[in-house]
Amino acid sequence: MSFSLIVAMSENGVIGKDNQLPWHLPNDLKHFKALTMGKTIIMGRKTFESIGKVLPGRKNIIISSDTNYTVPDGTVIHNINELIAQDKHDSESEKMIIGGATLYNYFLDKANIIYLTKVHSVIEGDTFFPELSNEWEIAGVEHFEVDPKHEFAYSFITLKKVKL
Repeated sequence: MSFSLIVAMSENGVIGKDNQLPWHLPNDLKHFKALTMGKTIIMGRKTFESIGKVLPGRKNIIISSDTNYTVPDGTVIHNINELIAQDKHDSESEKMIIGGATLYNYFLDKANIIYLTKVHSVIEGDTFFPELSNEWEIAGVEHFEVDPKHEFAYSFITLKKVKL
């Protein structure tokens, strides 16, 4: 079983502003759906609340330290150790960490793949993705230019962890 991260970030590492994505890229949302459909997605409470609902076609796990927090149609786990313990008995091959920053920081060294949407602009924000070490190498890139539906150029980049 492995964890993969899926994240969209700007050139300056921004992943959010005021608990929202600071851009709207319809093709990135389609890409996210295609990569996560049928899989387990794991997110923090703030990320879940920014989405506003469980995402259909996926097992939604929300991590919250609030023991009274509940999510209809979702699974709430109250600490990461609980998730790791459950995971040892799970045969699913890939679980997707979809945010936020706290979970990205925690799972970065445990992940084998990062599905990165790089937004080719410097964007103001208050939440950042952690700095990537040299243990990550590019396994694939697909680039897209600005068009009427996408105000920024962007790339879908697959990063794989290399053994150093």
